Amino acid sequence: MTHNSENTGWDIVAHGDRCLVIRFGTGIDITTGHRCGAAAAALRQARVRGVSDIVPTFNTVAVHYLPGHFSVNTSVRSLQAEIERVLRNADLDTGSTGGQVIELPVCYGGEYGPDLADVALRTGLNENEVIALHGREPAYVFMLGFAPGAPFMGVHDALFALPRRPTPRTSIPAGSVAIANRQTVIYPNDLPGGWHIIGRTPMVLFDPLREPATLVSPGDSVQFRPISEQAFKDWPRQ
Repeated sequence: MTHNSENTGWDIVAHGDRCLVIRFGTGIDITTGHRCGAAAAALRQARVRGVSDIVPTFNTVAVHYLPGHFSVNTSVRSLQAEIERVLRNADLDTGSTGGQVIELPVCYGGEYGPDLADVALRTGLNENEVIALHGREPAYVFMLGFAPGAPFMGVHDALFALPRRPTPRTSIPAGSVAIANRQTVIYPNDLPGGWHIIGRTPMVLFDPLREPATLVSPGDSVQFRPISEQAFKDWPRQ
């Protein structure tokens, strides 16, 4: 099942037997990301019957549903019609993504940001200029992926269009803030990875005992705020 709509700017495709995917485009750009966030927010607010989860990404929104909530042989058709109705009545271009602006402290460089000097060299900036550019404006949270609570954010200045490191690290400390491809990712726990680590936040990105478990969510924006090494060490761990 595929639905294409030139007038709306999206199409809907089936993904397995209990998920519909709304496609808004390809690639990574802030306009498409905002449209995905606004669509996800509108669908959550509509509380569509039978929907179990709504997951925005860079350019799609996955709508997971429970087939048992629908009459036999009608689940996909009726759900698709309801999704279409919600999206047609929503303002996807200037509407809210349902998110908030979150200030995130980051200790840049040194042992917390071992790649900061290399990023400065590659971009032609000094380290302070890299830090200033990274926090110049809030970074939009497109999606969570790779690991629970790991946000993918952007889109940063073109100077940060750096490829990933040729050799990934096998273990990166939790809270590490890294950039690549004009994006930022934050590692929520000790994980392997190949992005350029420029700093670390003392904040806990993912805690399954916390409500909500994730510190940031798709649709939020993150404002990075530099802190000193001493402030990082003194920061209360919660």
